[in-house]
Amino acid sequence: MMKYFVTVFILLFCLKIDAQTLTSIYFKNNSFDLDLESKQKLDSLSQLKSNVTFRIFGNSNPLGNEDLNKKLSEQRAKAVSEYLQMRVGKNIKLSTSVGLGITKQINDNSTEDLRAKNRRVDIFIERLFNKGEKISRKAPPSFLDSKTTTMKVKDTFSLPNVNFFGGRHVWLPSANTNLFRLYKLLKENPDLEVELQGHICCDYENFDGEDADLGTFNLSWTRANSIEEYLLKQGIDSARIKVLGLGHLNPVVYPEITEADRVKNRRVELVLLKK
Repeated sequence: MMKYFVTVFILLFCLKIDAQTLTSIYFKNNSFDLDLESKQKLDSLSQLKSNVTFRIFGNSNPLGNEDLNKKLSEQRAKAVSEYLQMRVGKNIKLSTSVGLGITKQINDNSTEDLRAKNRRVDIFIERLFNKGEKISRKAPPSFLDSKTTTMKVKDTFSLPNVNFFGGRHVWLPSANTNLFRLYKLLKENPDLEVELQGHICCDYENFDGEDADLGTFNLSWTRANSIEEYLLKQGIDSARIKVLGLGHLNPVVYPEITEADRVKNRRVELVLLKK
């Protein structure tokens, strides 16, 4: 069992937004005031040039009663929405602004640092798929079958056959062989440092999915983290591995019509950080 759970939220300041990215704004306990760091992040968001929609969701930690937490999450969402409203251009549409109370906890709240992660507003930045649009991406080259001498830093690689059960961070039995190959490759090449990037399928209403085993809403991260934990148990140094959850940001297949399509999207890819 993992000691704690953290979702890594990302913000891509670029012109191409394939589906949905997300950033989060954090608050002090029992507060909905935006601090300087939050305002700077929102100012940067407002400068996006793509035609996108922002959906805003307020959250709170479990301290206090349910009604107060719901109201506080609504006030946080409103504060963010009103701040952005004064700054965004015509290319950015502000859509939903909702307070979710404590319904979207992303960790177990066992420490103050973890509770602080739940005192947040999530901002979904999305380019909706067009009606009838289809995606079928070619998988990146296999990390396991590429020569380390030809690998380039920042390149993305696939982990073939490393896929997961639906709604879980547990990998399919077919992944065992290639995960052991991954361990051997890292062991034999101690200078390699990598980032594991988790992905989900199917849930396009939320950035990330619910992990049915943990009850947290960071499934893409817990999938990548489960592989990191495996590698650490085999003796790989934690300093060589980073973990990122990308939700459904980059589906291999869209829409997922068959179970095989869904399995392809339940994956972890790898980015080379250092060699």
